[in-house]
Amino acid sequence: MLVDQFDFTLPSECIALRPAAPRDAARLLRVGGDGSLRDHIVRELPQLLRADDCLVFNDTRVIPAQLEGVRRTFKGGEARIGATLHKRIDLRCWQAFIRNAKRLVPGDRVDFGQNVSAIAQQRLPDGSFILRFDGDEPVEILLERAGRMPLPPYIAGKRAADARDAQDYQTMFAQKDGAVAAPTAALHFTQDLVDTLAAAHIGAERLTLHVGAGTFLPVKAEDTAAHVMHAEWGAIDAVTADRLNAVRARGGRVIAVGTTSLRLIESATGEDGIIRPFAGDTAIFITPGYRFRGIDGLMTNFHLPRSTLFMLVSALMGLETMQAAYAHAIGAGYRFYSYGDASLLLPQS
Repeated sequence: MLVDQFDFTLPSECIALRPAAPRDAARLLRVGGDGSLRDHIVRELPQLLRADDCLVFNDTRVIPAQLEGVRRTFKGGEARIGATLHKRIDLRCWQAFIRNAKRLVPGDRVDFGQNVSAIAQQRLPDGSFILRFDGDEPVEILLERAGRMPLPPYIAGKRAADARDAQDYQTMFAQKDGAVAAPTAALHFTQDLVDTLAAAHIGAERLTLHVGAGTFLPVKAEDTAAHVMHAEWGAIDAVTADRLNAVRARGGRVIAVGTTSLRLIESATGEDGIIRPFAGDTAIFITPGYRFRGIDGLMTNFHLPRSTLFMLVSALMGLETMQAAYAHAIGAGYRFYSYGDASLLLPQS
């Protein structure tokens, strides 16, 4: 499909720079499989789901993966370098997107301050680098010392990250270090809401997908068939897979909280509709025409025009339905993107 089909105009004032407070006070647009649109707030979610439904959360934790440093060469030359870690390669090495990459060549050392430095080992075909960090301390410890929270570019371009973001940009489910972007649909949940969902017999399961910085990259191809997704690491254990299969077997719905949860579930689900244990990379790219196998609904924020995520929700609900939903959201003053409001997408069975 042509990428232009997924374009729309979004006024800049629709972009949220801070989350709602409290988190479950954010607005929620329910989109039905019949194209119906209904305005709610997130704390009304228990009334919008059914007993025996199950929400699936991503328990990844955002690490302070953005670094600013100085490139130093054997000849004494210097240049300012920005690095956003994207994906772990091993205990010492990470793949990173580099700002001012033309000034960096393999073998250069980058000093990020706070006694944190790394060697640029290899430039990859997509222009990113593999950085090998010096020393013996875990890289996560080094990042806590020298890194900062990697806010999405559409927020970072309007204001600097601050102390509030260290808490605001983590979900209440965050446990496993490794993401460089938050699974933002889960930012709307509070303990009170989780307790209310449990009392309504709506289940909750967790999986892990470490969101990479590639989630923010624009689609530069003219046709979706030419776009290449960046791989992200994820895992679903056998117990969780069995419980999710049991939900569907008894007539409940598996509702992914966020596109990251959805993409991992679909990666782990066979053509027979059975969710299986999974551990490894996924680069699944979902566009209209895809047949969903493992999920029955999705709670997600509002996404960028021409993005792979807007393509995903269009695959789930239909392009015309999502174009109408987004036009409604813009006209009704919904807040967009990572710190914005949410939608609940419930396709027809």
